[in-house]
Amino acid sequence: MGQRTTGGRGAHERAPRPEDFGWNDSMYDEPGESGEPEASVESGKSGKSVQPGKSEEGRAGGTGGAAPAPGGGRRADGPKRRTGRGGRVLRWTALSLSVLVLGTAGAGYLYYEHLNGNLTKKPLTLGDNQLKHRQNAEGRTPLNILLLGSDSRNSERNLELGGSRGDVGRKPLADVQMLLHLSADRDSISVLSIPRDTKVTIPECTDPEDGSQHPQTTDKINSSLQHGGPGCTVATWMELTGIPVDHFMMIDFAGVVDMADAVGGVPVCVDANVHDRRSGLRLEAGETVVRGEKALQWLRTRHGFGDGSDIGRARAQHMYMNSMVRQLKAGTKLTDPGKLRSLAEAATKALTVDEGIEGVKDLYDLANELKQVPTERITMVTMPWEYSDGGSYVVPKPGDAEKVFSLIRDDIALDGRDEKPKKPKKTSDPAAPAGEIPVDVRNGTRTVTLGPVNGRAGVIAEELRRLGFAQAGTDPEEAPQADTTVSYPSEDLHGDALAVAEALGVPERSVRQSAGVEQVTLVIGADWREGNAYPGQPEAEEDDERGAPESANALNGDEEKCMNVNPAHTW
Repeated sequence: MGQRTTGGRGAHERAPRPEDFGWNDSMYDEPGESGEPEASVESGKSGKSVQPGKSEEGRAGGTGGAAPAPGGGRRADGPKRRTGRGGRVLRWTALSLSVLVLGTAGAGYLYYEHLNGNLTKKPLTLGDNQLKHRQNAEGRTPLNILLLGSDSRNSERNLELGGSRGDVGRKPLADVQMLLHLSADRDSISVLSIPRDTKVTIPECTDPEDGSQHPQTTDKINSSLQHGGPGCTVATWMELTGIPVDHFMMIDFAGVVDMADAVGGVPVCVDANVHDRRSGLRLEAGETVVRGEKALQWLRTRHGFGDGSDIGRARAQHMYMNSMVRQLKAGTKLTDPGKLRSLAEAATKALTVDEGIEGVKDLYDLANELKQVPTERITMVTMPWEYSDGGSYVVPKPGDAEKVFSLIRDDIALDGRDEKPKKPKKTSDPAAPAGEIPVDVRNGTRTVTLGPVNGRAGVIAEELRRLGFAQAGTDPEEAPQADTTVSYPSEDLHGDALAVAEALGVPERSVRQSAGVEQVTLVIGADWREGNAYPGQPEAEEDDERGAPESANALNGDEEKCMNVNPAHTW
Protein backbone atom coordinates (compact mmCIF):
# COMPACT_ATOMS: atom_id res chain seq x y z
CA MET A 1 0.00 0.00 0.00
CA GLY A 2 1.14 3.51 -0.68
CA GLN A 3 1.99 5.64 2.34
CA ARG A 4 1.14 9.30 2.73
CA THR A 5 1.64 11.81 5.47
CA THR A 6 -1.18 14.11 6.55
CA GLY A 7 -0.20 17.09 8.66
CA GLY A 8 -1.93 19.45 11.04
CA ARG A 9 -2.19 23.22 10.96
CA GLY A 10 1.49 24.08 11.01
CA ALA A 11 4.19 24.47 13.62
CA HIS A 12 3.31 25.49 17.16
CA GLU A 13 5.26 27.66 19.52
CA ARG A 14 8.76 26.35 20.13
CA ALA A 15 9.03 24.04 23.12
CA PRO A 16 11.40 25.28 25.82
CA ARG A 17 14.81 23.68 25.60
CA PRO A 18 17.07 22.61 28.45
CA GLU A 19 19.55 25.32 27.47
CA ASP A 20 16.81 27.90 28.13
CA PHE A 21 17.25 26.97 31.78
CA GLY A 22 21.05 27.04 31.61
CA TRP A 23 21.59 23.35 30.82
CA ASN A 24 24.84 22.81 28.92
CA ASP A 25 24.49 20.21 26.18
CA SER A 26 28.26 19.87 25.85
CA MET A 27 28.31 17.69 28.94
CA TYR A 28 26.87 14.99 26.69
CA ASP A 29 29.44 15.44 23.91
CA GLU A 30 31.50 12.49 22.79
CA PRO A 31 35.20 12.55 23.63
CA GLY A 32 36.83 14.63 20.96
CA GLU A 33 33.79 16.86 20.54
CA SER A 34 34.35 18.84 23.72
CA GLY A 35 37.94 17.84 24.37
CA GLU A 36 37.05 16.22 27.69
CA PRO A 37 37.61 12.54 28.50
CA GLU A 38 34.58 10.31 28.71
CA ALA A 39 33.22 9.71 32.19
CA SER A 40 31.56 6.47 33.23
CA VAL A 41 28.17 6.27 34.85
CA GLU A 42 26.85 3.63 37.15
CA SER A 43 23.46 2.24 36.29
CA GLY A 44 20.86 2.88 38.96
CA LYS A 45 17.53 1.27 39.66
CA SER A 46 14.57 2.98 41.22
CA GLY A 47 12.69 1.05 43.85
CA LYS A 48 10.01 3.69 43.98
CA SER A 49 6.40 2.88 43.31
CA VAL A 50 3.53 5.08 42.34
CA GLN A 51 0.72 2.86 43.54
CA PRO A 52 -1.20 4.64 46.28
CA GLY A 53 -1.86 3.39 49.74
CA LYS A 54 1.31 1.36 50.34
CA SER A 55 4.71 1.91 51.83
CA GLU A 56 7.68 1.97 49.48
CA GLU A 57 8.70 -1.45 50.72
CA GLY A 58 5.29 -2.94 50.01
CA ARG A 59 4.57 -1.35 46.64
CA ALA A 60 4.95 -3.02 43.30
CA GLY A 61 7.37 -0.49 41.90
CA GLY A 62 8.57 0.22 38.40
CA THR A 63 11.89 -0.87 37.11
CA GLY A 64 13.23 2.65 37.08
CA GLY A 65 15.98 3.91 34.84
CA ALA A 66 19.59 4.88 34.80
CA ALA A 67 20.33 8.21 36.48
CA PRO A 68 23.81 9.47 35.67
CA ALA A 69 25.49 12.30 37.48
CA PRO A 70 26.10 15.59 35.68
CA GLY A 71 28.72 15.29 32.98
CA GLY A 72 28.18 11.54 32.63
CA GLY A 73 28.62 9.57 29.45
CA ARG A 74 26.87 6.44 28.34
CA ARG A 75 25.15 4.07 30.74
CA ALA A 76 27.41 1.32 31.98
CA ASP A 77 24.86 -1.29 30.84
CA GLY A 78 24.18 0.39 27.48
CA PRO A 79 25.75 0.14 24.03
CA LYS A 80 29.45 0.60 23.52
CA ARG A 81 30.70 4.13 22.94
CA ARG A 82 29.80 5.69 19.64
CA THR A 83 31.15 8.79 18.04
CA GLY A 84 29.62 11.86 16.47
CA ARG A 85 25.91 12.64 16.28
CA GLY A 86 24.81 9.09 17.12
CA GLY A 87 26.40 9.31 20.55
CA ARG A 88 24.80 12.67 21.28
CA VAL A 89 21.39 11.31 20.25
CA LEU A 90 21.93 8.40 22.60
CA ARG A 91 22.54 10.81 25.43
CA TRP A 92 19.57 13.01 24.51
CA THR A 93 17.38 9.92 24.42
CA ALA A 94 18.46 9.10 27.94
CA LEU A 95 17.96 12.70 29.02
CA SER A 96 14.48 13.08 27.56
CA LEU A 97 13.02 9.68 28.32
CA SER A 98 14.77 8.71 31.55
CA VAL A 99 14.77 12.22 33.05
CA LEU A 100 18.51 12.08 33.57
CA VAL A 101 18.48 15.44 35.25
CA LEU A 102 16.80 13.85 38.26
CA GLY A 103 19.05 14.30 41.26
CA THR A 104 21.33 16.84 39.61
CA ALA A 105 21.75 20.42 40.67
CA GLY A 106 21.46 23.77 38.95
CA ALA A 107 20.12 24.10 35.42
CA GLY A 108 19.35 20.40 34.91
CA TYR A 109 17.19 20.36 37.99
CA LEU A 110 15.39 23.49 36.81
CA TYR A 111 14.49 21.82 33.52
CA TYR A 112 13.24 18.75 35.36
CA GLU A 113 11.13 20.97 37.62
CA HIS A 114 9.84 22.78 34.53
CA LEU A 115 8.55 19.49 33.13
CA ASN A 116 6.99 18.61 36.48
CA GLY A 117 5.31 22.02 36.54
CA ASN A 118 3.62 21.27 33.22
CA LEU A 119 1.54 18.50 34.83
CA THR A 120 -1.95 19.25 36.18
CA LYS A 121 -2.99 17.12 39.17
CA LYS A 122 -6.41 16.17 40.55
CA PRO A 123 -7.67 13.78 43.28
CA LEU A 124 -7.75 10.12 42.22
CA THR A 125 -11.33 9.42 43.29
CA LEU A 126 -14.18 11.48 44.68
CA GLY A 127 -15.99 8.39 45.95
CA ASP A 128 -16.10 7.26 49.56
CA ASN A 129 -13.69 4.37 49.12
CA GLN A 130 -10.90 3.01 46.95
CA LEU A 131 -11.22 -0.64 45.97
CA LYS A 132 -8.21 -2.76 46.82
CA HIS A 133 -6.22 -5.24 44.79
CA ARG A 134 -5.73 -8.83 45.90
CA GLN A 135 -2.09 -9.92 46.07
CA ASN A 136 -1.05 -12.99 44.13
CA ALA A 137 1.05 -15.82 45.53
CA GLU A 138 4.25 -13.81 44.98
CA GLY A 139 2.87 -10.73 46.75
CA ARG A 140 2.44 -8.67 43.58
CA THR A 141 -0.64 -6.77 42.44
CA PRO A 142 -1.87 -5.58 39.03
CA LEU A 143 -1.75 -1.93 37.98
CA ASN A 144 -4.85 -0.23 36.55
CA ILE A 145 -4.70 3.17 34.81
CA LEU A 146 -7.82 4.93 33.55
CA LEU A 147 -7.11 6.87 30.33
CA LEU A 148 -9.55 9.70 29.59
CA GLY A 149 -10.02 11.92 26.55
CA SER A 150 -11.71 15.25 27.34
CA ASP A 151 -13.74 17.21 24.77
CA SER A 152 -13.06 20.55 26.48
CA ARG A 153 -13.50 23.64 24.30
CA ASN A 154 -12.44 25.98 27.10
CA SER A 155 -9.34 27.30 25.36
CA GLU A 156 -8.88 29.01 22.01
CA ARG A 157 -6.82 26.13 20.67
CA ASN A 158 -9.26 23.44 21.80
CA LEU A 159 -12.09 25.48 20.32
CA GLU A 160 -10.26 25.75 17.02
CA LEU A 161 -9.67 22.00 16.97
CA GLY A 162 -13.06 20.93 18.30
CA GLY A 163 -15.44 23.55 16.89
CA SER A 164 -18.80 24.03 18.66
CA ARG A 165 -18.32 27.61 19.90
CA GLY A 166 -21.61 27.20 21.73
CA ASP A 167 -19.84 24.70 24.03
CA VAL A 168 -17.41 27.29 25.35
CA GLY A 169 -17.86 27.43 29.13
CA ARG A 170 -19.50 24.00 29.27
CA LYS A 171 -17.81 21.52 31.56
CA PRO A 172 -16.05 18.91 29.41
CA LEU A 173 -17.25 15.39 28.77
CA ALA A 174 -15.03 12.30 28.84
CA ASP A 175 -15.80 10.93 25.39
CA VAL A 176 -12.85 8.50 25.43
CA GLN A 177 -12.52 6.14 28.40
CA MET A 178 -10.12 3.21 28.50
CA LEU A 179 -8.86 1.18 31.43
CA LEU A 180 -5.31 -0.11 30.98
CA HIS A 181 -4.66 -3.22 33.10
CA LEU A 182 -1.05 -4.35 33.59
CA SER A 183 -0.99 -7.87 35.02
CA ALA A 184 0.61 -8.59 38.37
CA ASP A 185 3.32 -10.68 36.70
CA ARG A 186 3.88 -7.84 34.16
CA ASP A 187 3.46 -10.31 31.29
CA SER A 188 0.31 -8.92 29.66
CA ILE A 189 -1.75 -5.75 29.15
CA SER A 190 -5.53 -5.66 28.76
CA VAL A 191 -7.28 -2.45 27.65
CA LEU A 192 -11.03 -2.05 28.21
CA SER A 193 -13.04 0.71 26.50
CA ILE A 194 -16.53 1.68 27.62
CA PRO A 195 -18.82 3.48 25.12
CA ARG A 196 -19.48 7.08 26.07
CA ASP A 197 -23.29 6.58 25.99
CA THR A 198 -23.27 3.77 28.57
CA LYS A 199 -26.03 4.25 31.17
CA VAL A 200 -24.47 4.13 34.64
CA THR A 201 -24.93 5.15 38.24
CA ILE A 202 -22.75 8.20 38.88
CA PRO A 203 -22.03 8.38 42.62
CA GLU A 204 -22.29 11.49 44.74
CA CYS A 205 -19.23 13.65 44.09
CA THR A 206 -17.95 16.97 45.43
CA ASP A 207 -15.99 19.16 43.05
CA PRO A 208 -12.57 19.78 44.64
CA GLU A 209 -12.24 23.07 42.76
CA ASP A 210 -15.34 24.94 43.93
CA GLY A 211 -16.86 22.64 46.56
CA SER A 212 -20.08 22.15 44.58
CA GLN A 213 -21.91 18.92 45.38
CA HIS A 214 -23.31 16.61 42.72
CA PRO A 215 -25.88 14.09 44.03
CA GLN A 216 -25.93 10.48 42.93
CA THR A 217 -27.66 10.16 39.58
CA THR A 218 -28.14 7.96 36.52
CA ASP A 219 -26.72 9.28 33.25
CA LYS A 220 -24.28 8.57 30.41
CA ILE A 221 -20.82 7.68 31.64
CA ASN A 222 -19.16 10.51 29.69
CA SER A 223 -21.05 13.08 31.80
CA SER A 224 -19.37 11.82 34.99
CA LEU A 225 -16.48 14.20 34.24
CA GLN A 226 -18.87 17.11 34.77
CA HIS A 227 -19.58 15.99 38.34
CA GLY A 228 -16.34 17.19 39.86
CA GLY A 229 -13.66 16.10 37.40
CA PRO A 230 -11.81 12.88 36.60
CA GLY A 231 -12.06 11.67 40.21
CA CYS A 232 -15.81 11.25 39.72
CA THR A 233 -15.23 9.29 36.51
CA VAL A 234 -12.86 6.99 38.43
CA ALA A 235 -15.52 6.46 41.11
CA THR A 236 -18.10 5.72 38.41
CA TRP A 237 -15.85 3.10 36.82
CA MET A 238 -15.29 1.38 40.14
CA GLU A 239 -19.05 1.34 40.77
CA LEU A 240 -19.78 -0.15 37.34
CA THR A 241 -16.96 -2.70 37.07
CA GLY A 242 -15.78 -3.43 40.62
CA ILE A 243 -12.21 -2.96 39.30
CA PRO A 244 -9.73 -0.98 41.46
CA VAL A 245 -8.22 2.06 39.71
CA ASP A 246 -4.68 3.08 40.73
CA HIS A 247 -4.14 6.13 38.52
CA PHE A 248 -5.77 8.21 35.82
CA MET A 249 -4.39 10.28 32.94
CA MET A 250 -6.55 12.73 30.99
CA ILE A 251 -5.74 14.51 27.72
CA ASP A 252 -7.64 17.15 25.70
CA PHE A 253 -7.88 17.92 21.95
CA ALA A 254 -4.71 20.03 21.87
CA GLY A 255 -2.80 17.35 23.75
CA VAL A 256 -3.74 14.68 21.22
CA VAL A 257 -2.54 16.90 18.37
CA ASP A 258 0.75 17.78 20.09
CA MET A 259 1.49 14.17 21.00
CA ALA A 260 0.80 12.97 17.45
CA ASP A 261 3.10 15.69 16.08
CA ALA A 262 5.82 14.93 18.63
CA VAL A 263 6.13 11.27 17.61
CA GLY A 264 6.09 12.14 13.91
CA GLY A 265 2.59 10.85 13.16
CA VAL A 266 0.90 7.46 13.52
CA PRO A 267 0.19 5.02 10.65
CA VAL A 268 -3.51 4.11 10.23
CA CYS A 269 -5.36 2.21 7.52
CA VAL A 270 -8.88 2.22 5.99
CA ASP A 271 -10.33 -0.32 3.56
CA ALA A 272 -11.99 2.37 1.39
CA ASN A 273 -11.96 6.11 0.87
CA VAL A 274 -13.59 7.71 3.91
CA HIS A 275 -15.04 11.18 4.52
CA ASP A 276 -16.79 11.88 7.83
CA ARG A 277 -18.03 15.45 7.54
CA ARG A 278 -18.78 15.69 11.25
CA SER A 279 -15.21 15.04 12.38
CA GLY A 280 -13.61 16.30 9.16
CA LEU A 281 -11.71 13.06 8.55
CA ARG A 282 -10.98 12.47 4.85
CA LEU A 283 -8.56 9.71 3.83
CA GLU A 284 -7.87 7.59 0.79
CA ALA A 285 -8.02 3.81 1.01
CA GLY A 286 -4.86 2.23 2.35
CA GLU A 287 -2.33 3.37 4.89
CA THR A 288 -1.77 7.00 5.88
CA VAL A 289 0.47 8.51 8.55
CA VAL A 290 -1.84 10.89 10.43
CA ARG A 291 -0.59 13.72 12.59
CA GLY A 292 -1.93 16.93 14.04
CA GLU A 293 -5.63 17.52 13.41
CA LYS A 294 -5.90 14.39 11.27
CA ALA A 295 -4.91 12.28 14.26
CA LEU A 296 -7.58 13.98 16.35
CA GLN A 297 -10.16 13.47 13.60
CA TRP A 298 -9.28 9.76 13.46
CA LEU A 299 -9.80 9.35 17.19
CA ARG A 300 -13.09 11.30 17.21
CA THR A 301 -14.65 9.79 14.08
CA ARG A 302 -17.71 7.65 14.69
CA HIS A 303 -19.99 7.93 11.65
CA GLY A 304 -17.28 7.04 9.14
CA PHE A 305 -16.48 3.62 10.63
CA GLY A 306 -18.40 0.38 10.98
CA ASP A 307 -22.10 0.95 11.64
CA GLY A 308 -21.54 4.54 12.77
CA SER A 309 -21.76 3.67 16.47
CA ASP A 310 -19.28 3.98 19.32
CA ILE A 311 -18.17 0.41 18.69
CA GLY A 312 -16.48 1.55 15.47
CA ARG A 313 -14.90 4.57 17.12
CA ALA A 314 -13.49 2.41 19.93
CA ARG A 315 -12.07 0.00 17.36
CA ALA A 316 -10.36 2.88 15.54
CA GLN A 317 -8.92 4.18 18.82
CA HIS A 318 -7.57 0.71 19.62
CA MET A 319 -5.91 0.50 16.19
CA TYR A 320 -4.34 3.94 16.69
CA MET A 321 -2.98 2.98 20.12
CA ASN A 322 -1.61 -0.31 18.83
CA SER A 323 0.12 1.46 15.95
CA MET A 324 1.65 4.08 18.25
CA VAL A 325 2.88 1.38 20.65
CA ARG A 326 4.53 -0.52 17.78
CA GLN A 327 6.22 2.69 16.63
CA LEU A 328 7.54 3.64 20.05
CA LYS A 329 8.75 0.11 20.73
CA ALA A 330 10.63 0.13 17.43
CA GLY A 331 12.15 3.49 18.37
CA THR A 332 11.96 4.74 14.80
CA LYS A 333 10.57 8.14 15.80
CA LEU A 334 12.80 8.77 18.80
CA THR A 335 16.20 9.48 17.24
CA ASP A 336 16.02 13.26 16.98
CA PRO A 337 16.75 15.46 20.02
CA GLY A 338 14.22 18.06 18.91
CA LYS A 339 11.46 15.47 18.67
CA LEU A 340 12.41 14.11 22.07
CA ARG A 341 12.17 17.56 23.64
CA SER A 342 8.86 18.13 21.88
CA LEU A 343 7.56 14.80 23.13
CA ALA A 344 8.56 15.59 26.71
CA GLU A 345 6.89 19.01 26.51
CA ALA A 346 3.77 17.73 24.75
CA ALA A 347 3.31 14.81 27.12
CA THR A 348 3.64 16.85 30.30
CA LYS A 349 1.56 19.81 29.10
CA ALA A 350 -1.17 17.59 27.72
CA LEU A 351 -1.75 15.50 30.82
CA THR A 352 -3.94 15.85 33.86
CA VAL A 353 -2.98 13.10 36.30
CA ASP A 354 -3.94 11.96 39.78
CA GLU A 355 -2.10 13.21 42.83
CA GLY A 356 -0.43 9.82 43.32
CA ILE A 357 1.80 10.60 40.32
CA GLU A 358 4.35 12.98 41.76
CA GLY A 359 6.14 13.93 38.56
CA VAL A 360 7.75 12.89 35.31
CA LYS A 361 9.96 10.31 37.03
CA ASP A 362 6.82 8.45 38.11
CA LEU A 363 5.50 8.65 34.54
CA TYR A 364 8.78 7.22 33.30
CA ASP A 365 8.60 4.35 35.80
CA LEU A 366 5.06 3.55 34.66
CA ALA A 367 6.07 3.66 31.00
CA ASN A 368 9.08 1.47 31.71
CA GLU A 369 6.85 -1.22 33.20
CA LEU A 370 4.40 -1.05 30.31
CA LYS A 371 7.04 -1.23 27.59
CA GLN A 372 8.33 -4.58 28.89
CA VAL A 373 5.14 -6.30 27.69
CA PRO A 374 5.48 -7.68 24.14
CA THR A 375 2.91 -6.36 21.66
CA GLU A 376 1.49 -9.84 21.11
CA ARG A 377 0.38 -9.88 24.77
CA ILE A 378 -1.55 -6.57 24.48
CA THR A 379 -5.31 -7.04 24.02
CA MET A 380 -7.84 -4.24 23.54
CA VAL A 381 -11.58 -4.80 23.93
CA THR A 382 -14.81 -2.83 24.13
CA MET A 383 -17.30 -3.58 26.91
CA PRO A 384 -19.97 -5.87 25.45
CA TRP A 385 -23.16 -3.76 25.26
CA GLU A 386 -26.68 -3.53 23.95
CA TYR A 387 -29.06 -0.64 23.30
CA SER A 388 -31.44 0.64 25.97
CA ASP A 389 -34.16 3.28 26.30
CA GLY A 390 -35.02 3.17 22.63
CA GLY A 391 -31.40 3.63 21.59
CA SER A 392 -30.72 6.68 23.76
CA TYR A 393 -28.29 4.69 25.89
CA VAL A 394 -26.30 1.50 25.82
CA VAL A 395 -26.01 -0.82 28.81
CA PRO A 396 -23.60 -3.66 29.66
CA LYS A 397 -24.58 -6.86 27.85
CA PRO A 398 -25.77 -9.37 30.46
CA GLY A 399 -23.24 -12.08 31.13
CA ASP A 400 -20.58 -10.99 28.64
CA ALA A 401 -19.81 -7.59 30.20
CA GLU A 402 -19.54 -9.02 33.68
CA LYS A 403 -17.25 -11.75 32.33
CA VAL A 404 -14.84 -9.10 31.02
CA PHE A 405 -14.96 -7.18 34.31
CA SER A 406 -14.38 -10.40 36.26
CA LEU A 407 -11.39 -11.43 34.12
CA ILE A 408 -9.71 -8.09 34.83
CA ARG A 409 -10.57 -8.24 38.54
CA ASP A 410 -9.11 -11.75 38.68
CA ASP A 411 -6.01 -10.64 36.71
CA ILE A 412 -6.65 -13.07 33.86
CA ALA A 413 -5.39 -11.81 30.49
CA LEU A 414 -8.11 -11.07 27.93
CA ASP A 415 -6.13 -12.82 25.20
CA GLY A 416 -6.81 -16.19 26.85
CA ARG A 417 -3.13 -17.10 26.76
CA ASP A 418 -2.43 -17.16 30.48
CA GLU A 419 -1.33 -20.54 31.74
CA LYS A 420 -4.37 -22.29 33.12
CA PRO A 421 -4.07 -23.02 36.83
CA LYS A 422 -3.60 -26.67 37.57
CA LYS A 423 -6.28 -28.10 39.79
CA PRO A 424 -4.67 -30.07 42.62
CA LYS A 425 -5.70 -33.61 43.27
CA LYS A 426 -8.26 -33.83 46.02
CA THR A 427 -5.86 -35.95 48.09
CA SER A 428 -2.76 -33.77 47.57
CA ASP A 429 -3.66 -31.40 50.40
CA PRO A 430 -6.26 -32.93 52.69
CA ALA A 431 -8.08 -30.44 54.84
CA ALA A 432 -7.62 -30.41 58.58
CA PRO A 433 -10.69 -31.12 60.71
CA ALA A 434 -13.04 -28.13 60.46
CA GLY A 435 -12.67 -27.31 64.15
CA GLU A 436 -8.91 -26.90 63.74
CA ILE A 437 -9.01 -24.43 60.81
CA PRO A 438 -8.60 -20.75 61.80
CA VAL A 439 -10.68 -18.56 59.47
CA ASP A 440 -10.49 -14.78 59.25
CA VAL A 441 -13.77 -13.26 57.96
CA ARG A 442 -13.79 -9.70 56.55
CA ASN A 443 -16.58 -7.44 55.33
CA GLY A 444 -16.08 -6.35 51.71
CA THR A 445 -19.70 -5.44 50.89
CA ARG A 446 -19.16 -1.68 50.57
CA THR A 447 -19.41 -0.28 47.06
CA VAL A 448 -18.91 3.22 45.68
CA THR A 449 -22.64 3.94 45.94
CA LEU A 450 -23.70 1.53 48.72
CA GLY A 451 -22.40 1.45 52.26
CA PRO A 452 -21.27 -1.81 53.87
CA VAL A 453 -23.81 -4.23 55.27
CA ASN A 454 -23.02 -3.70 58.94
CA GLY A 455 -22.28 -6.86 60.87
CA ARG A 456 -21.97 -8.98 57.74
CA ALA A 457 -18.64 -10.52 58.75
CA GLY A 458 -20.10 -11.51 62.13
CA VAL A 459 -23.12 -13.19 60.51
CA ILE A 460 -20.98 -15.36 58.23
CA ALA A 461 -18.45 -16.13 60.97
CA GLU A 462 -21.32 -17.38 63.10
CA GLU A 463 -22.55 -19.51 60.19
CA LEU A 464 -19.07 -21.03 59.85
CA ARG A 465 -19.01 -21.85 63.55
CA ARG A 466 -22.40 -23.52 63.17
CA LEU A 467 -20.90 -25.60 60.37
CA GLY A 468 -18.10 -26.77 62.66
CA PHE A 469 -15.38 -24.16 61.99
CA ALA A 470 -15.00 -23.29 65.66
CA GLN A 471 -12.02 -20.99 65.08
CA ALA A 472 -13.81 -18.67 62.66
CA GLY A 473 -13.47 -15.03 63.73
CA THR A 474 -13.97 -11.55 62.32
CA ASP A 475 -11.52 -8.88 61.25
CA PRO A 476 -12.73 -5.27 61.71
CA GLU A 477 -10.83 -4.08 58.61
CA GLU A 478 -13.09 -3.41 55.63
CA ALA A 479 -11.89 -4.90 52.34
CA PRO A 480 -14.25 -3.63 49.61
CA GLN A 481 -14.34 -5.85 46.54
CA ALA A 482 -16.89 -6.98 43.99
CA ASP A 483 -16.41 -10.74 44.35
CA THR A 484 -16.37 -12.99 47.39
CA THR A 485 -13.02 -14.78 47.74
CA VAL A 486 -11.30 -17.30 49.97
CA SER A 487 -7.53 -16.78 50.18
CA TYR A 488 -4.75 -18.83 51.74
CA PRO A 489 -1.06 -17.96 52.27
CA SER A 490 0.70 -21.23 51.39
CA GLU A 491 0.03 -24.47 49.56
CA ASP A 492 -0.26 -26.50 52.76
CA LEU A 493 -3.46 -24.54 53.57
CA HIS A 494 -5.05 -24.99 50.15
CA GLY A 495 -7.18 -27.89 51.31
CA ASP A 496 -8.37 -25.92 54.34
CA ALA A 497 -9.43 -23.02 52.09
CA LEU A 498 -11.32 -25.38 49.78
CA ALA A 499 -13.14 -26.85 52.79
CA VAL A 500 -14.29 -23.38 53.90
CA ALA A 501 -15.47 -22.51 50.39
CA GLU A 502 -17.33 -25.78 49.95
CA ALA A 503 -19.12 -25.37 53.29
CA LEU A 504 -20.53 -21.98 52.23
CA GLY A 505 -21.15 -22.77 48.55
CA VAL A 506 -18.38 -20.45 47.30
CA PRO A 507 -17.10 -21.78 43.93
CA GLU A 508 -13.60 -23.20 43.68
CA ARG A 509 -12.58 -20.56 41.15
CA SER A 510 -12.87 -17.99 43.97
CA VAL A 511 -10.23 -19.78 46.05
CA ARG A 512 -6.71 -18.48 45.48
CA GLN A 513 -3.28 -18.28 47.04
CA SER A 514 -2.21 -14.81 48.22
CA ALA A 515 0.86 -13.48 50.00
CA GLY A 516 -1.36 -10.79 51.51
CA VAL A 517 -3.00 -13.03 54.12
CA GLU A 518 -1.62 -14.96 57.10
CA GLN A 519 -4.29 -17.67 57.35
CA VAL A 520 -7.40 -18.80 55.50
CA THR A 521 -9.27 -15.54 54.87
CA LEU A 522 -12.84 -15.11 53.63
CA VAL A 523 -13.72 -11.69 52.20
CA ILE A 524 -17.46 -11.28 51.71
CA GLY A 525 -17.82 -9.26 48.52
CA ALA A 526 -20.53 -6.97 47.21
CA ASP A 527 -22.03 -10.00 45.45
CA TRP A 528 -23.10 -11.49 48.83
CA ARG A 529 -24.92 -8.81 50.80
CA GLU A 530 -27.49 -11.11 52.41
CA GLY A 531 -28.14 -14.73 53.30
CA ASN A 532 -25.95 -17.43 54.81
CA ALA A 533 -25.34 -19.41 51.60
CA TYR A 534 -23.34 -17.87 48.78
CA PRO A 535 -25.75 -16.82 45.99
CA GLY A 536 -23.23 -16.83 43.13
CA GLN A 537 -23.51 -18.55 39.79
CA PRO A 538 -22.71 -22.25 39.35
CA GLU A 539 -19.10 -23.21 38.70
CA ALA A 540 -18.23 -22.29 35.11
CA GLU A 541 -16.49 -24.61 32.71
CA GLU A 542 -12.74 -24.03 32.78
CA ASP A 543 -12.52 -23.18 29.07
CA ASP A 544 -15.28 -20.59 29.44
CA GLU A 545 -13.18 -18.57 31.87
CA ARG A 546 -10.25 -17.94 29.57
CA GLY A 547 -10.20 -14.94 27.25
CA ALA A 548 -12.68 -12.22 26.36
CA PRO A 549 -16.04 -13.15 24.79
CA GLU A 550 -16.49 -12.59 21.06
CA SER A 551 -18.83 -9.66 21.75
CA ALA A 552 -15.88 -7.72 23.25
CA ASN A 553 -14.45 -7.26 19.73
CA ALA A 554 -10.88 -7.98 20.85
CA LEU A 555 -7.89 -6.60 18.96
CA ASN A 556 -4.38 -7.95 19.52
CA GLY A 557 -1.42 -5.58 19.67
CA ASP A 558 0.30 -7.34 16.75
CA GLU A 559 -2.69 -7.09 14.42
CA GLU A 560 -2.24 -4.57 11.60
CA LYS A 561 -5.71 -4.27 10.14
CA CYS A 562 -7.62 -1.65 8.18
CA MET A 563 -10.73 0.02 9.57
CA ASN A 564 -13.96 -0.98 7.91
CA VAL A 565 -15.47 2.18 6.37
CA ASN A 566 -19.19 2.91 6.65
CA PRO A 567 -20.55 2.78 3.04
CA ALA A 568 -22.55 5.95 3.71
CA HIS A 569 -19.33 7.91 4.25
CA THR A 570 -17.15 7.04 1.26
CA TRP A 571 -16.08 9.21 -1.65
